[in-house]
Amino acid sequence: MMLRDFCGLQNFLALCASSFYNDSPIHRLIPSFMFQTGSPGSSSTKTSTSIWNEPFEDEIPPTLRHNARGIVSMANKGPFTNGSQFFVCFAPAPHLDGKNTVFGRVLGGENVLDRIEAVDVDAKGRPKKRIAIKDVTVHANPAAG
Repeated sequence: MMLRDFCGLQNFLALCASSFYNDSPIHRLIPSFMFQTGSPGSSSTKTSTSIWNEPFEDEIPPTLRHNARGIVSMANKGPFTNGSQFFVCFAPAPHLDGKNTVFGRVLGGENVLDRIEAVDVDAKGRPKKRIAIKDVTVHANPAAG
């Protein structure tokens, strides 16, 4: 399987290109673990829509792991329920290997991850103040060419 064949990557890049993630709220934040986002800014945080308007399957090659700060992975409600939501790891999370589709990593912006991780949260891991993705820039498309 070529990297460009991964549905998770195709979905994420297409949603980025369409500005889908602009103003998407970070609705779950667990310091030393991860933050979750990916719902459109104007809808419920439970919304998770793929470019195919239906969930897609997990793609979990053993070489792609939750092994570092900045790993980007699909958030889901169980097997084969991927949509638009994703999370970014604040630290390695090997317990998620084999359960969630890793499809990227943050390049640069460590200071932004630090600032997000420092936001106060309530007992359910919801940020006490609204934080959102302003916009997304894809610096290198690994699926191209």
